[in-house]
Amino acid sequence: MVDVDGVLVHANSEDGRSWFTRLHEDLQISPDDLYEKFFAPHWNEIVTGQAGLLERLEPVLAEIAPRISSSDFLAYWFGQDARVDTTLLAEFQRYRAMGLKMHLATNQEHLRAAYLLETLGLSAHVDRVHYSAAVGHRKPDRGFFDTVAASVDLAPENLILIDDTLPNVEAARDAGWHAVHWTGEDPLADVLAPYL
Repeated sequence: MVDVDGVLVHANSEDGRSWFTRLHEDLQISPDDLYEKFFAPHWNEIVTGQAGLLERLEPVLAEIAPRISSSDFLAYWFGQDARVDTTLLAEFQRYRAMGLKMHLATNQEHLRAAYLLETLGLSAHVDRVHYSAAVGHRKPDRGFFDTVAASVDLAPENLILIDDTLPNVEAARDAGWHAVHWTGEDPLADVLAPYL
């Protein structure tokens, strides 16, 4: 079970800074306004599938950036956060070739999940995808891990999560999974060796 953002996919900037960093410079949208009016009040419902992204985004853009269409904004957002770690992906493919199943386990809403899977092509490299808006829970909520384990019909101790967010790793372990805090500093083979 592999996380996406921070593991397989990163911001496009060379220094790894968030797509938020150039938002004002590129689109004249205040990151603070966007966070306060969109992400803080709406994101949890969106990322757990209880509300649609466009349904909540469009009124906010109309208020804080009326000249920016929702389609242009999403193209910017998704496109600025879309650098696939092809080296790591190739390493995972070698394990798949040996019979190890690779699933994505990620916090995403429906539109970006489709972008990751179809536009970036991640669907061709994995056996299954579990994302929060489809699961109905987000990491690190226990419901995410229990629902995913039940959906693959495997005991938790047969699952390994690789995630760059420590609370997600700790929550997976609390749910009975094996879990690795991914920093990118150690080779994948060394990270997986204790579990395979």
